[in-house]
Amino acid sequence: MRTVDFSPFYRSSIGFDRIFNLLENAGQPQNGDSWPPYDIAKLGEDAYRIAVAVAGFGQDELTITQERNLLIVSGTKQQAEDLQYLHHGLALRPFTRRFELADHVIVTAAKLENGLLVIDLKREVPEEMKPRRIAISADAGKKAPGSKRIEGDVAA
Repeated sequence: MRTVDFSPFYRSSIGFDRIFNLLENAGQPQNGDSWPPYDIAKLGEDAYRIAVAVAGFGQDELTITQERNLLIVSGTKQQAEDLQYLHHGLALRPFTRRFELADHVIVTAAKLENGLLVIDLKREVPEEMKPRRIAISADAGKKAPGSKRIEGDVAA
């Protein structure tokens, strides 16, 4: 596996520590577990959807928590102790799935339908952080100090 050394970037950048940490950890699997499977879809310019396959889990057995730049989806299934399985093929084990979120991404909705936990996300950049056009004002009545007329007829 090829590793990248980000230490030269630390000398000339400020505040990008989180990005470099994300890049370093991107190649490492989440606890080596790929369960439950999930999809991430981009619905528009600033809209996203995560769908997690949680067949067998009820709404009260799932938890969604959003922290700063992190979305945590976890599930815990209550097992009936009086059941004796002859074959147990359903994967109903507890799980925790973490998703790194960019700045200003929030959860707008979550629903459980047909065994899928669907989480809608949206990036909402605050108004003060959006690009804005700066008006340039010119005072047409005043000449800059020390300016001289170079060409043109002088009206008499």
